Amino acid sequence: MLRKKLIAGNWKMNKTPADGAALVAELVTAAGKQTDVDVVVCPPFTALDAVGKALDGSTIKLGAQNLHHEASGAFTGEVSAPMLRALFATHVIIGHSERRSLFGETDAFINQKVLAALKNQLKPILCVGETLAEREAGTTLKVVQTQLEAGLQGVSKEQAATLIVAYEPVWAIGTGKVATTDQAQEVHAYVRGLLTKLFTEPVAQRVRILYGGSMKPANAPELLTQKDIDGGLIGGASLEARSFLELIRAAAAAK
Repeated sequence: MLRKKLIAGNWKMNKTPADGAALVAELVTAAGKQTDVDVVVCPPFTALDAVGKALDGSTIKLGAQNLHHEASGAFTGEVSAPMLRALFATHVIIGHSERRSLFGETDAFINQKVLAALKNQLKPILCVGETLAEREAGTTLKVVQTQLEAGLQGVSKEQAATLIVAYEPVWAIGTGKVATTDQAQEVHAYVRGLLTKLFTEPVAQRVRILYGGSMKPANAPELLTQKDIDGGLIGGASLEARSFLELIRAAAAAK
């Protein structure tokens, strides 16, 4: 099965609503009608409304960077899935390594978020990946397996088909280091094998697995031609229209 490539931009804690709308206006002009590649932008919560309005009528989708698993309640500073849906978000990043390492999010907590996203028709982009110490200890595949299986507890076969997984070697995020093409493909293929065991081969073949470790225009063409790399979760290179558009073009050219 030919999976459509997906390029998702994770803006992290960057861009005011005005900045975000200006960036998206450039993206819409250049790539807002193309359908060869699925494109998602994930601004901070404060910019979701302005960016969503700027995306209106284009093929580019709106995503959030996080959510809380409860629909409402006494959770100061949190944002729920129904709130994101009210802003026409379609995707949400869950379990990013920064959430795990800086904010102590556990696999069980991340699983609750995955289930809440799916219940509210949000497509989760579930992030998994190892630290440098874990890679050097040779436990990469074990770490990824634990994170993936725990993160997808209770997810049905039907729900799994809408899921997106992002493999992000933690040591390659924002460091300029990149997993070699072979290293990345090895983990992506392993993830696809785990998904096959969890949800059957046809479902696993529909799930897109993104690479999320310092993908840039220079290394994207080689990464994106790998059999199991279906796109990228882009950090720094998504904050500037020119580099993000180059990645969209690289994905469109990858066969």
